[in-house]
Amino acid sequence: MAGHSQFKNIMHRKGRQDKVRSRLFSKLAREITVSAKLGLPDPTMNPRLRAAMLAARAENMPKDNIERAIKKALGGDAENYDEVRYEGYGPGGVAVIVEALTDNRNRTASEVRASFTKSGGNLAETGAVSFMFDRVGVIEFDPKVATADQMFEAAIEAGAEDVVSNAGGHEIYTSQDSLREVAKAIEAKFGEPRKAALTWKPQNSVAVDDEQGEKLLRLIETLEENDDVQNVYANFEVSDALVAKMSA
Repeated sequence: MAGHSQFKNIMHRKGRQDKVRSRLFSKLAREITVSAKLGLPDPTMNPRLRAAMLAARAENMPKDNIERAIKKALGGDAENYDEVRYEGYGPGGVAVIVEALTDNRNRTASEVRASFTKSGGNLAETGAVSFMFDRVGVIEFDPKVATADQMFEAAIEAGAEDVVSNAGGHEIYTSQDSLREVAKAIEAKFGEPRKAALTWKPQNSVAVDDEQGEKLLRLIETLEENDDVQNVYANFEVSDALVAKMSA
């Protein structure tokens, strides 16, 4: 599995503590507010807002919280956030992309740089590693909604470029431009997805040993704990033994 997927699985197996869930809800609300402020407050007309709301519902964020985040944008009293992307190398030379929404670029850059440095990695210039990833759309469904063959057939018919099905669910990949149309077509067959958004998909994965892998997972966890960081992507593979150890 891709490194980012492995990290998500580890975090879910650990279970979400109250503090972690509170931080997550805060990030989800920030994305909803920014999405509603940049476009229309109607998710059917604003793909980014729809994606943010899907992500919130997938994490069982209360409906009141979602509505409050949208109203905050409409009220004009929402903070102004800049979208920033950081790129760097983690332990083992693994490429890492960090997406953030911040009201203080200097603070966020300093904190992200410190996280890389402490892990034995280093922050690089924008564009230094993103060429190793493809900017694509991804649509995710729970595994129970369809068999792998059913999902593959429906996705290809809808215009998707690739489908990955495993015990964790179905991931359908599309071009950036066709995400909305493909998601709409598949949703008509299987219901609302748990995610439909743009992502950074690694072109290749770098295998790292357990020592480097543990440092890398710690780096990602530290970055995820930063309130300004929205998403972290990395192109690595670690052993099943390390996944089991980190999940314990």
